[in-house]
This record gives sequence, C-alpha cells and structure tokens, in this order.
Amino acid sequence: MVNKKKEINKIWLVSADMGYGHQRAAYPLKDIAFERVINANSDKIISNEEQKTWTKAKLFYEVVSRLSEIPIIGKLGLIWIDSVQKIKPYYPLRSDPYPTYPVRYLNKKIKKGFSKGLIEYMRKEKIPMVTTFYIPALAANYYELPNSYCVICDADINRVWAPMKPEETYIKYFAPCQHAYNRLVMYGIPKNKIYLTGFPLPKECIGGVESPITKKALAQRLINLDPNKHFLQFHKHTIKKALGKNFDINKKPQPPTITFVIGGAGAQSDIPVKILRSLKNKLKLNEMKLCLVAGTHLDLKQQFLEIIKEIGLEECMGKNLTIICEMTKKEYFQKFNEQLNKTDILWTKPSELSFYAALGLPLILSPPIGAHEIYNKNWLHFIGAGIDQLNPNFSADWIEEGLANGFYARKALNGFLEAPRLGTYEIERIIFEK
Repeated sequence: MVNKKKEINKIWLVSADMGYGHQRAAYPLKDIAFERVINANSDKIISNEEQKTWTKAKLFYEVVSRLSEIPIIGKLGLIWIDSVQKIKPYYPLRSDPYPTYPVRYLNKKIKKGFSKGLIEYMRKEKIPMVTTFYIPALAANYYELPNSYCVICDADINRVWAPMKPEETYIKYFAPCQHAYNRLVMYGIPKNKIYLTGFPLPKECIGGVESPITKKALAQRLINLDPNKHFLQFHKHTIKKALGKNFDINKKPQPPTITFVIGGAGAQSDIPVKILRSLKNKLKLNEMKLCLVAGTHLDLKQQFLEIIKEIGLEECMGKNLTIICEMTKKEYFQKFNEQLNKTDILWTKPSELSFYAALGLPLILSPPIGAHEIYNKNWLHFIGAGIDQLNPNFSADWIEEGLANGFYARKALNGFLEAPRLGTYEIERIIFEK
C-alpha cells in the first residue's frame, strides 16, 4: 500500500492507444500518474481477449483513415464511421439525453465484463481515476468506481461519451471549451459534474500558471509572423499588455518555422510532399524553416528522406529542414513539445492539436477526418485561430502573402487570448483540492 502523502498526489491515469489524441491528452499529466499511464487497450493488465477486441477497432480506424485519401473507397469508409460517430447539429439548443445505438451496444459489452479487469485493478488503491477515453470512464461508472474523471478531447463529442443514465453518472468531466461543456449538458450530465478546464497542454510549453514559456515563445513568434509590422504596429499596446516585457516590437524577425504534423493513423502523408516541392526555393535560401512530424511512423520518415533527396534538399537537412520521428509515443511527445516552442505556424488536421492554438500558435488546417474534427475546425474558426489550407502545391505563395500582411500574427494572438491554456494545472487543482 502507498502511504497517505503519496496517495494525495497521485492518480490512476488511463488512456487508449488509438492514434495519438488520447495519449497526447494524458502526457501532460504523466508526472502525477500512479505506477504508469495505463493504456486501456494494450496494457499488460488487459486480457488477451479484450486486447483483440480493441485491436480490431484500432485497425479498422487506421485503415479507413488512410483510405480516406482514395476517392470512392475511402469516402464509403468515412461515411460508415461518421454514421457511428455522428454528432447532431449544435443548434437548436436542446436536451438530448436519450442513448443512441453505440451507447446501448457499449453498455451491453460492459455489462458482459468488458473493461471490468481494468476497473478491478484500480480498486487496489483509493486514488482518483482520470481517463482520456470514454470506455474506461463508462466502465468505471457502471462498476461504481468512486472519484472518476474523464478528459474530453474534442470541441464537440458524440453521445457515446455519456452513460446510459447521464443524470445519475458518477463520472466528472473536464471540458476543453465552452462548446463541449454545453454539449455535455445537452446529453443530460449534471452541471456540477462538469468542469470547464481547457485541454491539458504540455507544461514544458507553458511553464506555470503565468505562462512564462508561452509568452516568451509568442513574443518572438509574432515578430517572425509579421516582419513588416502591419498587425503589430496597430495592436502593440494589446500585445504588450498580454506579453509584458517579453515583447519588443523592434526585435529582428527570424525565418518563420512551419511544423507539419501527420496524424496518428498516418493519413494525409501526400501533403508534406507537395509542401516540400513548393517551399524548395525558400528552404534553399533559408527564408523559411520546415519541420515534418512523422510521429512514430518510421516508414513515413524514410519516404520523406527519399523525396527530400529527389527534390535536392539534402543540404538543408539538420539545418532549416528537420524530421521528428521516434520509436515510442513518449519520446515523440517530448520531441514534439520541444519543437512547438520553436514553431511559428502549426499545420495539422483539426485533431486534439486544435487546442494547441492556446499556446499562441496559428493553425493551418488540412482536411478533417470524422465529425469531431469538423467541429474542432469550426471552433478554431470561431475563435479566429485557424484557417483551412489552400492548395499545398502553391503553399510558398499563400504563406508568404499571409506573412507579408501579418495575417498569421493575428491568428496567433487570437488563439493565445481566446483559447483556454491552463487545462493541465486546472485538472490537477480540481482533483487534489477534493
């Protein structure tokens, strides 16, 4: 048994190995995890039978995500996924507590013992459970595990995140934005079971509740994104108030760094090839920097290296052209978070990375995959922090135009001012104040 002091500062931290999103949400909380971050579908405590069920679901999602780039075949797969993940229109505002087919199906599986072993394992220590995926939360609710929390990973969610009888739930939810909070209320979750915290962002990109690391990075980023000072001159007082002594409008701009992120399923790997070809001259002249993020996909890294050689950009490698690709997700998240502090524009599909706009990162959005990503995209447009990508074959032209008029600097400041940034700290405060 752990001693009382240790219990106060630790949680059961549960995620799921389904792409990167749910594990990325868990990563900032890893230091308060008891034993380790437990992946509900692959940890050593999960039975072989349950792991097989999870593996089939994960494989299907990854295959469909990659096929989404192929006309007709991919579209049919996405139509099927969307029929399961479908989120009803947000308006008109209304109560919508009734369980859908996926809710009833999952409840039946849990009744038959799905995820019971995971919950029983956690009973050995009376500490809070925090999960970034809905299945462990619903299992904890069914088996009446006390002090259970669920981190919402998107701006809007399917009804499957709430239990059969939402008004009686044991689960307490952490919502990343007001939109997600309101949707939980529509599903019948009592307001006293919902906390509007913001998404859990990496501490190494924030530095504390006063956000010193974020402010320092943003101060230089704004200079890089508006070299002609069109936006900065007009809003310098607002920026100075937000960033304090970090901001110096007379600071010299550096070549802007663009970071492109491949999704967890490896989809949309054709886009960075087009970006490389378009930015070729900019990279050769050191007028821009580009970082390609392949996550843990070693095959994609090799593909990128071959394209870089074919295009003739080998001389830029390790200088203003880099690739992030690691053996494990933990190593990948660490390297990626380090890169974010040097990034000026984040180019990604509107996944959980949408909430990283709160770090003062302007987002260029590649096409969404799934209903939840469409809502994430809409949320980014609503707060003014993201734009849809234009033709990546001509990315050098439209990115350069946005830099010339301070467009991306405006998006960066909007994200910093409008998106919740202290989710990690708020989650820890709420759990340990109880």
